[in-house]
Amino acid sequence: MYKSEQLALSLKHLIETGTWKLHEKLPSLRQQAETSGFSLITVMNAYQELEAQGLIYSKEKLGYFVADNPLQTALAKKVVLNEKIEINSLVFRYLKSIQSEKIVPLGSAFPNSQLLYSPKLMQTLAQQAKHRISYEQTPSLPPGNYELRKQIAQRYCMQGIPTDPSDIVITSGGLDALNLSLKAMTQMGDYILLQETIFYGAWQAAENLGLKVITIPEHPEHGLDLEAFKKAITSYPIKVCLLMLNSHNPIGFTVSEDIKFELAKLLHEHEIYLIEDDVYEELYYDQKKPLSMKYYDQQNLVLHCSSFSKTLGAGFRVGWVYAGKFSEHIQHLQLMSTISVNSFIQNALADYLTHRHYEKHLKNLRNTLKRLKNQYYQYLIKKLPEDCQVSYYPSGYFLWITLPQHIDSSRIYEKMILNDVGVAPSILFYRKNKKQNHIRINCSFEMNDEMINKIDLLIAQISER
Repeated sequence: MYKSEQLALSLKHLIETGTWKLHEKLPSLRQQAETSGFSLITVMNAYQELEAQGLIYSKEKLGYFVADNPLQTALAKKVVLNEKIEINSLVFRYLKSIQSEKIVPLGSAFPNSQLLYSPKLMQTLAQQAKHRISYEQTPSLPPGNYELRKQIAQRYCMQGIPTDPSDIVITSGGLDALNLSLKAMTQMGDYILLQETIFYGAWQAAENLGLKVITIPEHPEHGLDLEAFKKAITSYPIKVCLLMLNSHNPIGFTVSEDIKFELAKLLHEHEIYLIEDDVYEELYYDQKKPLSMKYYDQQNLVLHCSSFSKTLGAGFRVGWVYAGKFSEHIQHLQLMSTISVNSFIQNALADYLTHRHYEKHLKNLRNTLKRLKNQYYQYLIKKLPEDCQVSYYPSGYFLWITLPQHIDSSRIYEKMILNDVGVAPSILFYRKNKKQNHIRINCSFEMNDEMINKIDLLIAQISER
């Protein structure tokens, strides 16, 4: 990026945040050069760039002024700077409130455990336990079990993504993969880009690392708003994006291949890295598995993160990151945090994947989730008030319910938890100053009489005016 472009971005930020008010006079070229340390030519080029964008205007012999640009007003509404994030305490309290065994887990992020824990995998674990020497002698330090990394690399290759086991680092679950990747790519105070509505772990990671978050809204049709994305990356010095594009949590959409292709071009053009959270990648309903952004990555700008915990159970909290050239850095960070992943579990997973049991398990899991999600959807759209909307997408096991604007989903959550039912209110997924009128529910449980009674209770709470 040229120096004039860097300066233009910095000055643009001052305009968008209101530091420079409408029609306020900007420092002269000479004053700006002295303040910034750039040359007069660089400052002049930066001012001309801002003028071309309609952000400032010039008056002969008077200098440059901040323009009243309607496009900027629209941008301010779509692209939001979140400098101070405080969500860890909220998430902690929420997770504590739903952990009791008596709570019906409609708010859980994990599928019903009865659908997971494949019998063949349990059998493999038992066999591994009998051969203690086989896993005790296996190196357990990063990047992880070679055979497991080899199996994961082969799965990438089957999707047309050339991958070597050395590209893969095994982690303690998907969230660990995200945290390590984000820590490797950023420093305190850096700008990152998130979707406006996203898994709370991304917000927690940003808070923990002291990052400034730029958010872009979801597109009502395509999932990802490319225009807002373009405006965000040209308005702020974005260091890295963290996006969920397949079976998005909590909404559920999968971004089309055309949008992913355009997104990859923008990342390449602006030299911005992407961390892709793809823990639900295997839970699609169609015949063809959706492509990850890694497929379109020609410049090694994408770190792809995934996990087995959503397909094999929370007890198998083993994830990975396709780290590529960042593999060494991530391994060093891992040694200072989680150190390594259980070698016994890694060995068992490697054996399980080698014998192709995983594919049969995934096929059965997808079919069951598809059936259950459709049942929940049909029941809810029939029973909920007409001014509620239920977003249905053919993947995963979440439904995203939009309530009337006057209903606070946090209040619904509080009432439901008193009745031993957990639901996930929208305050977990997007910033506080938005209308909190969404709920995420987990549809991976059989709709028996007890579950129907609990869902009816939720509907009754929503229907109260």
